[in-house]
Amino acid sequence: MQDTHAPALTFEVGGLPPVRTEALSAVTAGRRQATRVRALLRAACAAAQRTGWTPPAGPVEIDLTLRCPPGHRTFDASTLLGGVCAVLAARKRVSTIGLAHLGVLVEVALYTDDRQIRRLSYTEEPAAEYSYRVRVAETPTVV
Repeated sequence: MQDTHAPALTFEVGGLPPVRTEALSAVTAGRRQATRVRALLRAACAAAQRTGWTPPAGPVEIDLTLRCPPGHRTFDASTLLGGVCAVLAARKRVSTIGLAHLGVLVEVALYTDDRQIRRLSYTEEPAAEYSYRVRVAETPTVV
């Protein structure tokens, strides 16, 4: 049988990514980030289904490329990376933070836990409209 597991997953999302600006989860009901969170989860879900991606048990790297009009950057890199990572990690406390508003998207996760992250990168590119690209990849375990 052929292994169809993808070692990396890359996908595009229109608009701005969700941001992490406070201690509350970016995916909690009633947050202003709801539209951005859903867009990211839908794109991640479609890419995972298309490639056969399953959340790896080992280390991962995450790359975020933001495309924005020159001079119109909205948040700093750590705030953008924090928001994207908060949305793409598995949600363990579903019952305590109320995620029913996400419906089936609550199950979408590209990795299990932030402790798996071994490398984060952020790049900015000029563009006429806001959009972003996310890449999540397994990294070799160093012995």
